[in-house]
Amino acid sequence: MEEGTGPRVMRYVLLLLVAAALTMLYGYRAQRNFASPEAMDAAQLGRNLAEGRGFKTQYVRPFSLYLLERRANDEAQALLRTLPANRDQWLPEQREAVDQILARASLREGHYDVSNPPLYPLLLAGLMKVLPFDFNSSLDVKWVRFQPEVIITLFNQLLFVLALWLTFGLARHLFDDLVAWLTVAALLGSELLWRFSASGLSTMLLLVLFLGVTWCLVKLEQGAEEGLWSQGRLALVAGLAGLLVGLGTMTRYSFAWLLIPVTVFIGAFINTRRSGLYLACLLSFAAVTSPWIKRNYDLTGTFFGTASYSVYEGTQSFPENRLERSLEPDFNRVEAGDIPDKLIKNLREILTHDLPLLGGSWFSAFFLVGLLVPFKSQALGRMRIFVLLTLAVFALVQALGRTHLSDDTGQLNSDNLLVLASPLVFCCGAALFSTLLGQVRVTLPELRSLILGVVVLVLLSPFVLGVVFTRANPLAYPPYYPPKIRMTADWMGERELMMSDMPWAVAWYGHRPCVLLTLNSDHDFRAIHQRKPVQALYLTQLTLDGRFLSDWIRGDNVGWGVFIVEVVLRREVPTGFPLQRAPTGFMPDQLFLADWERW
Repeated sequence: MEEGTGPRVMRYVLLLLVAAALTMLYGYRAQRNFASPEAMDAAQLGRNLAEGRGFKTQYVRPFSLYLLERRANDEAQALLRTLPANRDQWLPEQREAVDQILARASLREGHYDVSNPPLYPLLLAGLMKVLPFDFNSSLDVKWVRFQPEVIITLFNQLLFVLALWLTFGLARHLFDDLVAWLTVAALLGSELLWRFSASGLSTMLLLVLFLGVTWCLVKLEQGAEEGLWSQGRLALVAGLAGLLVGLGTMTRYSFAWLLIPVTVFIGAFINTRRSGLYLACLLSFAAVTSPWIKRNYDLTGTFFGTASYSVYEGTQSFPENRLERSLEPDFNRVEAGDIPDKLIKNLREILTHDLPLLGGSWFSAFFLVGLLVPFKSQALGRMRIFVLLTLAVFALVQALGRTHLSDDTGQLNSDNLLVLASPLVFCCGAALFSTLLGQVRVTLPELRSLILGVVVLVLLSPFVLGVVFTRANPLAYPPYYPPKIRMTADWMGERELMMSDMPWAVAWYGHRPCVLLTLNSDHDFRAIHQRKPVQALYLTQLTLDGRFLSDWIRGDNVGWGVFIVEVVLRREVPTGFPLQRAPTGFMPDQLFLADWERW
């Protein structure tokens, strides 16, 4: 218990027991059903994969439909130029080739997902194959929590525990036991990280991959500095770092920018033949990412699908979610100053709000102050430079790639990259605090322990105040009430198409294809209706709670604004609109229209 490996084993056992106890407490007091569109989107993709439907989605974005159709039409036109003008002269395989190209963009054959990286949905699909997911019995009138979401949350919280273990080992390797325990306390006390673990997002997986990359760099620097490792072993570790960055990119595309700090670290601090290390890192990264990038390019003509255009979202030309809802976006209207304006505006927000409270803990302030204190160890100084470079790159990428999700869901979204660096930031902050504590002159040895205990309690206070003394409503309502969403979906056939302002929820809870609400109720709606009949319209508080003038009349919703006014106030569906039947019990909070009385 006191010598050899015993103390180390007991430390890890204690850490796991504390994390397990807090996980159970958090699940009982604070867990809610999913409120993030991205979480529901990834979950329904995982279910489609588990059911053998391939990487196709039931959440249809008009913009992704535009990209698929543009690419398919270009390929079809290029092929047609090589074929006889008379279709009757075509060979059967030539007809089949043209039909296959056009079918890629057809809503009737299922919609290819070109918005999400594949790794996280694949992991969820594996969970759904192995564990007893129940997608039906939980959605009844006595619904409290959706059983599949509980399992997904537990999976992400296990990843959080793994991140704690990696952070503890890293802090202990770089510093000492006190810094390691303080860092873990800061992570456990971060309510933001707990909310991420229960959100259904891929952030916990990315956190583990980021810590894995950091471990690789630490070992690489140590092996090169001590001169005990061969060039082949160093290249193997560099390749592992590139592999983990590649896996992170296949979890979230913006994670690929971590290659910049990684390659700068290798070039600046590894005193050996760097060309081989660069090659190993980049080749392993390319081996992981290139097949999926090729798939996206074949389908859309872009490397990252709809994510390739995220830099345009939130600009004056495409405010809020206008780009995602656009069936025929006009990029010529983007002005030269739109993107710089977006960068400056979002950077100001990051510098004034996100960085000072990085990870949701005041302990990050010690990191900022600690930048003025040099480390005696050269390895620690190099690692701090890596952290600073990572924060700078992530801040720029987060500012440029910010989408409407940051406004809709706050910090709990895939735009938030800075949170991934919080374990390293807390570690450096804990190192400064440990140094200051060691310099405090006290007459009683117990007084230092008392100070340390108070600090740990303060670190844990956000979790304690947010969970122990507060009981969260398990429903993320409005607008998400899963039994009602399932009820509307059950009125539809498996291949029948709905339109909604929350299609991600219809796809996840209702298991039905649903297209995102178009920009207007006339031209764009009818364009979708011609491709495949829209047989139901489901509007929720996301639209009906909008501001009358700004969101309905003067904005891009003008078509839906007039439509909503006529339906909600005059109780009349506009003449010529194909959906004329409405059930009772929805208005005024929500609106459901169908082609016939399905209920």
